[in-house]
Amino acid sequence: MLVFSHNDCLLKNNGLTHPENKERLISITNSISKIKDYKIFFKDAPLANLKTISLVHPIKYIEKMFSLIPKNGLISLEEEPYADTMLCVNSKNAILRSCGAGLAAVDNIIQHKVKRVFCAVRPPGHHAETIRANGFCFINNVAVAAKHLQHKYKINRIAIIDFDVHHGNGTQEIFYNNKTIVYGSIHQHPLFPGTGSEEEKGVGNIFNAPIKSGTNGKDFINIFENKILKPIDKFKPEVILISAGFDAHKRDPLANINLESKDFFEITKKIVKLANIHSEGRIISFLEGGYDLTALSEGVKEHLDALDNF
Repeated sequence: MLVFSHNDCLLKNNGLTHPENKERLISITNSISKIKDYKIFFKDAPLANLKTISLVHPIKYIEKMFSLIPKNGLISLEEEPYADTMLCVNSKNAILRSCGAGLAAVDNIIQHKVKRVFCAVRPPGHHAETIRANGFCFINNVAVAAKHLQHKYKINRIAIIDFDVHHGNGTQEIFYNNKTIVYGSIHQHPLFPGTGSEEEKGVGNIFNAPIKSGTNGKDFINIFENKILKPIDKFKPEVILISAGFDAHKRDPLANINLESKDFFEITKKIVKLANIHSEGRIISFLEGGYDLTALSEGVKEHLDALDNF
């Protein structure tokens, strides 16, 4: 199992009480380091370059965002009540490493025939729209990786599967009219960011499965299989990318879905089986949300176990 991460991702500071903190990544890497059943190979994530990022985000957007990075303290790129997408002194490299992890993962699965890669990075990405940072996200890491697959390697059909408890409004917005990339998201609704109804279908490439507060693991997996995996199965993706959020866990403080840690094993196993049929087993998974450290570390371990075992 190949894991991309970087110490620069630990330097991104959002303030003392912010749920998206460096302890998240520390808990994950500690959990992964204890895995003995299979080999984990850690590699440093490179810095993404602006030319590749511009496949999704205009260079002017990126340059303006970086120009706002403070010399000390924090600034928010949003207004109340969502003034929590923060820039700090060390933001630039953390943002570029998080995106660069996905680009390196793409190069490894295509050039070196690696089957499974996990990007243990922060800040996350799936809320970042073409020209708008929000929801703790600045660059849409999974979207840039998808465009890199298409631009450099001529991959025609890509599926992005998002099981974060929050809808990936950014990923949906970026690919809303793109028939070559399907986006499937299961998420609590209503909840931030408020998007993700079943009526939002793009050009037949968007599959949303909003679920109610209190949904348990059995029901979650059943809905996920029927409303997300079945239509993606018909699409026959050549590569599968995952926006892997672990905030649908019952312990998570930012949502109210009742998954157990072991449910992430079952969710991932079903994705892997789909990848083995259509995608030569090729999967790149990106860390998104998950804000209870115990739930996050356990969920990631279950996720990697399933990625490795099938």
